[in-house]
Amino acid sequence: MDLGAFLRSRREAITPAEVGLPDSGRRRTPGLRRAELATISGVSVDYLTRLEQGRDRHPSPQVLGALADALRLPGSERIQLRNLAKAASGADILCPGALPPEREVRATMRSLLDRLETTPAVLLNRLGETLAHTSAYERLARPIGLLDGRPPNRATFVFTDDRARSAFPDWERIADEEVAVLRAESSPDDPHFAHLVEELTIVGGAPFAERMRAGLVPPRRTGVERLVHPEVGELRLSYETLDTEGQRILCYLPADEATSAALDRLNRRPLRAVRG
Repeated sequence: MDLGAFLRSRREAITPAEVGLPDSGRRRTPGLRRAELATISGVSVDYLTRLEQGRDRHPSPQVLGALADALRLPGSERIQLRNLAKAASGADILCPGALPPEREVRATMRSLLDRLETTPAVLLNRLGETLAHTSAYERLARPIGLLDGRPPNRATFVFTDDRARSAFPDWERIADEEVAVLRAESSPDDPHFAHLVEELTIVGGAPFAERMRAGLVPPRRTGVERLVHPEVGELRLSYETLDTEGQRILCYLPADEATSAALDRLNRRPLRAVRG
């Protein structure tokens, strides 16, 4: 299936009622009319027609994200949409010209994490990829889903995993912070950053795209984060960020006695000190 056929099939598979439109009666074809999808997504009827007919093979990530939102595509189909768009354009995933994100765990960083073994701490690169972590972080993060993915990526989890909104009661603020960190640590002309932004614009949709369009806000390096853990309930965690060249360590400490007791319970399960 090509990009145009995919968009057409998804448009025909969704009813007006599913997107909050009144049913105008009998239709020659099932699903939404092009004009209805154009209205919901903000994409012109003419451009949508060209996409479906294969006469335009270079839709922007913003257009794809808007269509994915309007069509109520689940995460798996958003990824399929992105891949079909790549195939249609014939573009390489990445362009040369920027150093790749740091993915090696330096010996000093590993030694530091070893010393923090009983503290939830994680080493991230500039794209939010998890490079290594302590056993305490594994106990905290794995049941939530933060360590899923190859490699696990915090921003990808926040914007594309349905579990994120349950895990983070203050999801809107967490989402703001994730975008602020990504923008602070990468330049707009970095192709690796651009690729991640394109992916999250399509798969994450409007919640990510709108934050990327907003003005620059410096990220917070310390604060308190609420996290709902499936085994011990809601936690209030104070966090500190330790910045190094191309990498950062995020450390969590209990912000109250109830969280301290909950982390102690989690720490009773033996795990090796550092993963990654």
